[in-house]
Amino acid sequence: MSLTFHWFLPTNGDSRHVVGGGHGTPATVSGRDRPPTVAYLSQIARAAEDLGFVGALTPTGAWCEDAWLTTAMVSQHTERLKFLVAFRPGSVSPTLAAQMASTFQRQSGGRLLLNVVTGGESHEQRAYGDFLDKDARYRRTGEFLQIVRGLWEGRTVDLSGEFLRVEDARLARLPDPVPEVYFGGSSPIAGEIAARHVDVYLTWGEPPAQVAEKIAWVRALAEKEGRDVRFGIRLHVITRDTSEQAWAEAERLLAGFDPQTVKSVQAGLARSESEGQQRMLALHGGGSRDGLEIYPNLWAGIGLVRGGAGTALVGSHDEVAERIAEYHDLGIDEFVLSGYPHLEEAYWFGEGVLPRVAARGLWQHPFTGRATPAAQVPFAS
Repeated sequence: MSLTFHWFLPTNGDSRHVVGGGHGTPATVSGRDRPPTVAYLSQIARAAEDLGFVGALTPTGAWCEDAWLTTAMVSQHTERLKFLVAFRPGSVSPTLAAQMASTFQRQSGGRLLLNVVTGGESHEQRAYGDFLDKDARYRRTGEFLQIVRGLWEGRTVDLSGEFLRVEDARLARLPDPVPEVYFGGSSPIAGEIAARHVDVYLTWGEPPAQVAEKIAWVRALAEKEGRDVRFGIRLHVITRDTSEQAWAEAERLLAGFDPQTVKSVQAGLARSESEGQQRMLALHGGGSRDGLEIYPNLWAGIGLVRGGAGTALVGSHDEVAERIAEYHDLGIDEFVLSGYPHLEEAYWFGEGVLPRVAARGLWQHPFTGRATPAAQVPFAS
């Protein structure tokens, strides 16, 4: 089976420096270098499409543009790329969300994937009118997905749950295909929700041993539910022709981190209720610039100024391809990647790493069927 690669749409702005934000922290000023206009995001999306990325993740939160609206507009400037739209169940009714997804599928030609984000920060949730605590938010997510999946199956749904209540809910038109549901979370209740409802469980980029533990944990829970779950990983990438060039770029990014910004971001993230975020912070010791290569070619520097995914694969194209193969051996089949700036890094990865992953027999271009990114496929004579 070919590995699946997704890219990222920086709806919080892009730059040649790391753009911070997420988990209750605002986007850094470098996000203004390249504003997240539809024109620029479409440029990234078209590049990702040509290179062989299947989809593109868009984040959710007060720090970025709305994912639903942005991807709906960008989809009109692409042909095949799917959109992994992040959204929070607490901000929209399940029936409306199911209807929105159905409409998106029809209008985009079946190019919607859903990344369900329960919301790890209570203070940010309260800004949206959501006053549940974290465990309650996860229980609500379970009810939400139960309703949505029932509607997508064409059933009339009646549910009076702990948090959600619908009567005689149905969809006039069903989505075709039904969008796959992606989901991440490191707390015990998150694992239970993943096992019952999701198609792909996502983890942030931790060292392989920790990723293997997560996979075994969720897989065992899913087996108890009589279900199979696929696994994906969220990482940044810095890949170059040589290892020295890649690490020089990582050092350039690190040199651009203002110490006061790092201190402020880390203080904010230290208050995070997200177990996954706390695991990210532990990788770099809460703000230390020393020992950031926490595993061969796995660099925790991004997490100094950015919430959420805070690690990057750094190295030569061959080294990065080797790490990808290592994660795949653990059970990872999908890779959600990003890099600064996102347009240029898409080409570095697509033209440098994907052919090497293909040479290992792990990937072929999803749209051409070849083992070469479309940007490198010669015109037929």
